[in-house]
Amino acid sequence: MTVAGIPLDFILFALVLLGVAVFHHHTLRVAFWGMVAIAVYKILFGDFNGTPGVAGLTQLLHHEWVTLGNLLGLLLGFALLADHFERSHATDLLPRFLPDDWKGGFVLLVMIAVISSFLDNIAAAMIGGAMAHVLYKGRVHIGFLAAIVAASNAGGAGSVVGDTTTTMMWIAGVRPGQVFEAYAGASVAVLFFGVIAARQQQAFQPIMKDNPGEVRLDYGRLGVVVFMLALAIATNIFLNLRNPQLLTDWPMIGLAVWVALLLTVPLRRPTWSLLPGALRGSIFLLSLVMCAAMMPVKALPAASWSTAFGLGFVSAVFDNIPLTALALRQGGYDWGFLAYAVGFGGSMIWFGSSAGVALCNMYPQGRSVLSWLRGGWHVAVGYVLGYAVLMAVVGWDPDGHAGKPSAPSVESPAPVQTLPAKP
Repeated sequence: MTVAGIPLDFILFALVLLGVAVFHHHTLRVAFWGMVAIAVYKILFGDFNGTPGVAGLTQLLHHEWVTLGNLLGLLLGFALLADHFERSHATDLLPRFLPDDWKGGFVLLVMIAVISSFLDNIAAAMIGGAMAHVLYKGRVHIGFLAAIVAASNAGGAGSVVGDTTTTMMWIAGVRPGQVFEAYAGASVAVLFFGVIAARQQQAFQPIMKDNPGEVRLDYGRLGVVVFMLALAIATNIFLNLRNPQLLTDWPMIGLAVWVALLLTVPLRRPTWSLLPGALRGSIFLLSLVMCAAMMPVKALPAASWSTAFGLGFVSAVFDNIPLTALALRQGGYDWGFLAYAVGFGGSMIWFGSSAGVALCNMYPQGRSVLSWLRGGWHVAVGYVLGYAVLMAVVGWDPDGHAGKPSAPSVESPAPVQTLPAKP
């Protein structure tokens, strides 16, 4: 069924996204019931990648459950991890080391980007949010929230363990060095939006200048944080090198986080009361991911620098996991450009990446598309500037820089480890 030549599936998805943007106090209901409406429509009148009815939906769920499982495990686990980190009082030591003016906020954003290059970008965003909460006494400008998300996504764009999409490329045969060129654009983007966002924040709420009294670190909680992150990273790298098929068959990264969390309960008990709120945010994101997965996207436009550039804007509202899977099957991309586009592009809207959704669980005031765009306009401009630098300095050269991955068939979703899995 089409309307003016546009499949009704896409119109329904657009209405869901519009509802999320307009009714930002009811985002969970809009996303969940929108997903249900699309699924019912496709069961009755459409199909799922060629398979009609409930059988098609079942097949889709079997294909997507690893992605959904990893997302759920990471979003819930890292909500408790961020609380452990804040309660360890490590954040209270930051005023001692950071500059006392806007440069302190800028250094914080650079730290988040660096952390995300080797950690999960959800974790980087939530740890950054915890640090900002202390440094700015709970008053964080929405433009700075957008910058935290953008820094976490930019930091992961050039690392095969920093973002779900780059991990997908790694599994498909793209070498780690082939996506590293994304940092040429990501570093410029961070420099641009970082300075503006830090000045925004300093004018809104100055950074804390002194430590709040004598700080006593809780080394037990800090140890829990380190253990959780270390086990997640080790699981991701070890399985990618030794048994990548296991990562596509089971949500191993999400499971690793929860194994670490449960093993450390005797050492420090998590704040379990945080889970209901984190679960609501997780269901919201999973609903949007499922909406995107049900769209009848069979192929992307021909691979080119302009197509990759446009995918950055698309990934702000459309899950970047299926976009990356389609690009890998199609081939012909310079993978560093694609990694930058789909990894960083989702930062432009709060629900455009899993890092943004996770951070807005901590800061509900961020759940307004208009406020995010007004306050975080520098993120979108930074994306364009970063891509321009990629073109000028690196140059689009799919054959020279990347070529086609050695294993272009990507039938299973990639493990959602260091995500941005977007909507």
